[in-house]
Amino acid sequence: MPSLLRQYILFICLFSIVIHLNGQEKVNNKNPKRPNIIFILTDDQRWDALGVMGNSILKTPNLDKIANQGVLFKNAYVTTSICCVSRASILSGKYEYSHRIHDFATDMSKEMVDQTFPHLLKEAGYYAGFIGKYGIGTHPPASDYNYWFNTEEGGKMQPDYIQTFSNGRRLHDTDTIDNAIQTFLNTVDQASPFYLSVSFKAPHEQDGNPPKYFIQPGFEKLYTDVQIPSPITGDESYWNAFPDFFRTNKNFARQRWKGLFGTPELYQENVKNYYRLITGIDAVVGNMMKKLEALKIADNTIIVFMGDNGMSLGEKGIEGKWFGNEESIRVPLIIRDPRTADKIKQYKASQIALNIDIAPTILSMAGLSIPHEMEGMNLFDVVSGKIPERKSFFYQHYFLGSPNIPKVEGVVTKDIKYMKYIEHGYEELYDILHDPHEIDNLVKNPNYKNQLNEMRKKYSKLSKKYGPSAE
Repeated sequence: MPSLLRQYILFICLFSIVIHLNGQEKVNNKNPKRPNIIFILTDDQRWDALGVMGNSILKTPNLDKIANQGVLFKNAYVTTSICCVSRASILSGKYEYSHRIHDFATDMSKEMVDQTFPHLLKEAGYYAGFIGKYGIGTHPPASDYNYWFNTEEGGKMQPDYIQTFSNGRRLHDTDTIDNAIQTFLNTVDQASPFYLSVSFKAPHEQDGNPPKYFIQPGFEKLYTDVQIPSPITGDESYWNAFPDFFRTNKNFARQRWKGLFGTPELYQENVKNYYRLITGIDAVVGNMMKKLEALKIADNTIIVFMGDNGMSLGEKGIEGKWFGNEESIRVPLIIRDPRTADKIKQYKASQIALNIDIAPTILSMAGLSIPHEMEGMNLFDVVSGKIPERKSFFYQHYFLGSPNIPKVEGVVTKDIKYMKYIEHGYEELYDILHDPHEIDNLVKNPNYKNQLNEMRKKYSKLSKKYGPSAE
């Protein structure tokens, strides 16, 4: 190699090292303490119910701003699309049949709580706070937090939208959470780091017959002047295409569809209500960010925002989550770490991210080691290329079973999706790269025989590792 070329390469390498060290020194000087961490979880918010994810109707300026200051994961999913199981996966970093929370009534054991990331943060010296809906069992671990404000108090599995206090005051759940965040931030000791979990009921519907959305005061008139486009798969023919075991009036997804989206008028009103609740969340996030700025701690506070599962809003004649369709299993995910803003600002990550990745990612950002029992990944190791991105993941949902919610397992990649209704042996194969609305089931298409066989093999392998037989 010519000497001039060697000198040039050496200069570039040394220059890069100096720049890196200077940048690292700047970050450390600016944020000498361990970071504060706020984890925000919404209930039933699907992936495209966010302005920054391309929704041109829904207004979420504060969340969009946070996304533009950090990493927006465009392909974020849950491994089980139901509140209790997904939340247990978030806390533990494990699939359902590793953490063994299969229903709403089962509490986490002390052994399990001790392995969750909030407990590990508290053990490491973090001041831990929880606000909102815990969503697992009926005896949540309040004693594991320094600050506890649970809107499910009284053993309810779902908080009411209208909270009634001992003095008779009535307040919307989202406003209640807004006030609690401000109270928490007013009481933290800035000499030590804090962790705060904020868990909204919104935009989950209020259970009932029919279910209903309760809107915050002041948000009722939002979106009245817009027409929500009908879903591409909203025609009744898509419902009629389901197999007989699925296409019954006992199917929860069909029952709830009738009450919320069963007529064009209901569809317009309740999609708008769903959007209104999300805009209400966004306003709370805006108030929280203003408070962090006023306290001069925004530059050392990590924000993680995610939905606990998705939501079908009338696609194929159903409402809800549970099943393996994109509307159900795909969720928004934003991570804003101001300490690395100069390096990854406005980064849109295409890698698959899962709910089981939240625990290892947060622990890593706090400078803690990741327990080997956790099955998720540190997402920043994935984004940076330090570890390979996952090519597929296992999906599972077993709550209730047919005819109410048929049980389903499957494998998801960025291109192909395979689902199997395990009580009936019914298979689905979708080319989601070219058919994102999952219209054409390709199981019997001879042109996809090789892909079907490959996905069956992946499914068999992952089912043995993460399915019921692995328990």
